[in-house]
Amino acid sequence: MKVLLLQDVKGQGKKDQIVEVSDGYARNFLFPKKLAVVADNKALNEVKNKEASKQYKIETEKAAARATAEKLAAITLKIQTGAGADGRLYGSVTAKDIAEALSKQHGVTVDKRKIVMPEPIKAYGTYNFDVRLYPEIVGKVKVTVGA
Repeated sequence: MKVLLLQDVKGQGKKDQIVEVSDGYARNFLFPKKLAVVADNKALNEVKNKEASKQYKIETEKAAARATAEKLAAITLKIQTGAGADGRLYGSVTAKDIAEALSKQHGVTVDKRKIVMPEPIKAYGTYNFDVRLYPEIVGKVKVTVGA
């Protein structure tokens, strides 16, 4: 009997997978525990629709990430902060500061954890950082720290 698994079943398969099992196993174990349903046309269409919806969501997220990457490439972010006589900052500029400045100055929302900074900025200057927007999409942001 062909069944559609509703949850992962050890030794049979993963969720939303269609597997062939014996009739008794399906009727006595899988169906009563609501681990599977009969693989009829309705169940197959539901799986196809879920997959299509997941794929559509991924494509829209990628498109949004690409658009954000293009916006970031055109931006030079200016952050003003105080410093001592030798040009070293009081404190430092972190990924959180960069994310907040992007949001305030340019209206681009980026999660601070996606900004790749090897170490916080502790001196005036111009810095370039990568922003991981999606697994294979990386944006570049240029940050100028001054007084």
